[in-house]
Amino acid sequence: MVLSKHWARKMLLGVLAAGSCGLALLPVASLAQRNPGLTIFSGIRDRSDILSYYLDFGGRPNIRDRYRLRIPANKVELGVSQIAINYPDYYRGEFYTDHIEVHAGGETIPIQEVVLDEERQILQIYLGLSEEKLAALDEDAPIPPPIEAQTPIEIELPARNPTWGGTYYFHARLLSPGDVPLPRYVGTWILTIGQ
Repeated sequence: MVLSKHWARKMLLGVLAAGSCGLALLPVASLAQRNPGLTIFSGIRDRSDILSYYLDFGGRPNIRDRYRLRIPANKVELGVSQIAINYPDYYRGEFYTDHIEVHAGGETIPIQEVVLDEERQILQIYLGLSEEKLAALDEDAPIPPPIEAQTPIEIELPARNPTWGGTYYFHARLLSPGDVPLPRYVGTWILTIGQ
């Protein structure tokens, strides 16, 4: 009888230890869906074209989320006046265009207009200058771009995730002021929802 109580106590301690280790790993597993992670086979020819992102609420299907889409400074070769984001036709999420924010170099960049063309699957963000920057300009001085070259950009894109999970390729293009009106490709965010 003494042996069985001793054995039962050891078994109970072993089960509790294993269970607590499993619970400790649970937050790590749920954080795994919030960033791009490692992509081995993406279909993107140059790995430097895969852009970083972060999903504030974990990328679970059919919930509100905030996509933080990042463009590193080395991809911003010229000043930027417009950001265009193409998304796939099978993406069935919803974008909240009234709440989009653009940050560059630690500043929030004013947005003049956001155009969502669902037929062509493109989101266009037209940027403006802050009142302070406009007031500081001389009358004859050329208007600088809202985002200077070699400045990292982060786009906060509030959205409702699609009902079904999947992998979605969002392509980033930048347009410079006075440039030929063809946005330049700078990279792709490979968003993973619900996996």
